Amino acid sequence: MKTFVHRGQVTKVVFGSGTRSRIPDEADALGCRRVLVLSTPAQADQAAQLCELLGAASVGTFAEAAPHTPVEVTQKAVAHAEAVGADSVLAVGGGSTVGLGKAVALRTGLRQLALPTTYAGSEMTPILGETEGHRKTTRRLREVLLDTVVYDVDLTLTLPAPISVVSGINAMAHAVEALYAQDRDPVAFLMAGEALDSFARALPVVARRPDDREARADALYGAWLAGTCLGTVGMALHHKVCHVLGGTFGLPHAETHAVVLPHAVAHNAPAAPEAMARVARALPGDDAASALFDFSGRLGAPRALRDLGMPESGIGQAAELVVRDGYWNPRPVEPAAVRALLTRAWAGEAPRA
Repeated sequence: MKTFVHRGQVTKVVFGSGTRSRIPDEADALGCRRVLVLSTPAQADQAAQLCELLGAASVGTFAEAAPHTPVEVTQKAVAHAEAVGADSVLAVGGGSTVGLGKAVALRTGLRQLALPTTYAGSEMTPILGETEGHRKTTRRLREVLLDTVVYDVDLTLTLPAPISVVSGINAMAHAVEALYAQDRDPVAFLMAGEALDSFARALPVVARRPDDREARADALYGAWLAGTCLGTVGMALHHKVCHVLGGTFGLPHAETHAVVLPHAVAHNAPAAPEAMARVARALPGDDAASALFDFSGRLGAPRALRDLGMPESGIGQAAELVVRDGYWNPRPVEPAAVRALLTRAWAGEAPRA
């Protein structure tokens, strides 16, 4: 007999093609009359276009979102939102911008909308990760759940293939860890498996033909599923390692997930046979970890932390930080095992239990 607790989602989701045009109506439905559009510097033009779409309901843009949500950037954004009298924020972009929107909302109580352009999935979660100094802390806070998320497949058609690939593997990591989460439930397990199936089909096509609308829709659908899993069940070793590496060494978020995932899976495989069997259904191979490693290689994703800028001398420090704070994982996490995992990931070697 299964015993579980399922947490439902409160975020409204609008999914389709051309759905960006619905942003003004969705903002109006929430009572938002003074919307501040958030983005990274690279997506400032998209933010400006959304301001035009919102018309009189827009109070301008703040285009300084940065990876890992630095607290100093959040403080600037909060001050700007207060100065322009914003009553809501609209994040356009990936996890960096969505994270900034959450951080601003936590400090101000503003309503939140998002228009994701990557497969990060953060928009569907109550998770806020913030970096101060060289330390990244992650919390689950119901207060940061978004009110409305609008997925528009059209906005992903121009996402460069290399970014699409690592963003997709990042989303796959959410699904994989949902399969063996401590608080996993039947709904999350089904959604996680469906997400893996979607990405297994879509990413090879996206890598070859980035403008393939059907593959893009499949990938964005998988991102929504994986993000919902991330928002409803806990994560484990893989996400802990990635948060440490990102916060300590400033490594790029999605690329780090792509490198670490096969190694974290190899560590956890002996303690999670049901999860590994479901991964194998999506990605057949000798074992789940090797299948993920080979899949990344075929797609041209990075497979070595050294290629992302991590110094070899940082392996020991990272291992210490990973095991410092207690957290649940299906298999015990010991310093020597983490150091070995990181050493292989740093060198780009194949995963090994």
